[in-house]
Amino acid sequence: MSSSSSSSALVSVPRLVVAAPSSGSGKTTVATGLMAAFASRGLAVSPHKVGPDYIDPGYHALATGRVGRNLDAYLCGPELVGPLFAHGARGCDLAVVEGVMGMYDGAAGEGELASTAHVAKLLRAPVVLVVDASSQSRSVAALVHGFASWDPEVRVGGVILNKVASDRHEALLREALDSAGVPVLGVLRRAPQVDTPSRHLGLVPVAERQAAAVEAVAAMGAQVDAGCDLEGLLALARSAGALGCAAWDAGEALASSPPPPLPVPSLGAAPPHPRFGPEGASSSNAGRADFARPSSKVKVAVAGGPAFTFSYAEHAELLTAAGAEVVVFDPLRDEQLPDGTRGLVIGGGFPEVYAAELSANEPLRKAVSALAETGAPVAAECAGLLYLCRELDGMPMCGVLDASGRMSERLTLGYRDAVALSDSVLAVAGTRMRGHEFHRTVVEPGSGAAPAWGVRAPERRVEGFVQQGVHASYLHTHWAAEPGVARRFVERCRTS
Repeated sequence: MSSSSSSSALVSVPRLVVAAPSSGSGKTTVATGLMAAFASRGLAVSPHKVGPDYIDPGYHALATGRVGRNLDAYLCGPELVGPLFAHGARGCDLAVVEGVMGMYDGAAGEGELASTAHVAKLLRAPVVLVVDASSQSRSVAALVHGFASWDPEVRVGGVILNKVASDRHEALLREALDSAGVPVLGVLRRAPQVDTPSRHLGLVPVAERQAAAVEAVAAMGAQVDAGCDLEGLLALARSAGALGCAAWDAGEALASSPPPPLPVPSLGAAPPHPRFGPEGASSSNAGRADFARPSSKVKVAVAGGPAFTFSYAEHAELLTAAGAEVVVFDPLRDEQLPDGTRGLVIGGGFPEVYAAELSANEPLRKAVSALAETGAPVAAECAGLLYLCRELDGMPMCGVLDASGRMSERLTLGYRDAVALSDSVLAVAGTRMRGHEFHRTVVEPGSGAAPAWGVRAPERRVEGFVQQGVHASYLHTHWAAEPGVARRFVERCRTS
């Protein structure tokens, strides 16, 4: 995995990590509300999310006016958490980091890796514990004491009590917590106006409910402003230790990543399955070389709009640094790809929700198919994979892949350790990558003659499609971990 820079610097941005004993405690409400409340006071607030989730950062962006960014120690490696944080928080007065699941829950079978506690330690940041107090009183002290003392390297600097029923309930909770040694920095009452609707993969993304989302974020900010000790929370944030790392930079990351082999290898070759094993799997970090950005740009179209909302901000930054002009288009509205498109990136989202509308946009479906037929690079993840299929829930899609997609009752969720099985526009065979899956759909067949990935953990299987310039898979990856992916993709755009 790549480093951000050969030099280091002290990062002293005040910061808080918002954690909870379990999912459903109110982390998103509190974290988003804190971001909105501090932003309304004129502070430049940097929003961050622990883990791979794409949806919460959309609400964070609404609250702060800045791009929401993920901090994932599994996808990117612990060594990149600090640099990526510093990159997002550059020039800000305060950073708020929303945790994931319960505070000590991380990658399955990997100990603390990628947990909220792990990221808090990597950031040297104090933690604010959000506790759902709706069904307890004195027991809250035992709960908070346990979380505050479990790992002495994690500093729980305060508690915010959520879903408190009444003044009497609040008094009982505060009395109990007097003995726990952790100050109460906020009390929030039950407030249905801050609830956000959910469906099969969690919260409904901001892009699908813009006006309602703005109202919800404003309500979260007002509730937190009224119920929390913002001065106390800011003082806690300012107690964070300095980080000795340089901010991640897309250009510097590319400079320290390996160049793509030239010419780009024949695409769609038979998968070298021997490299799927524990030995022989190479990393694309081998053979680093200096990178000179080409003077002329190539246009890379990136799918956006309500149907395709899942993307990490660093991907577009890496593509741009590699020499691409990134242009966003909406497959629900635009009937043609942007003029001069040389490559196409279709990330995650909810095509199953918009299948009828996507299918009805026949001109764009034909344009995507025609581009793929030329051998131009097409990188598709999850929703993008479904869009490239022949059909989705019986409705025609782009037909680039001879496969069909459908909704499923089963949720597929979790981190994956994978190796590229076929040379593609993203990676040479043998490249190790970590990713995650997050879907309630099934594609049949699940892989083509040249599979994209051999998944090594949690179970061994082949997955995805490589054909001509197409790389399509359910696996979401974070390109900051392997910047050469973006560079190889852009180079292929130039030569296809």
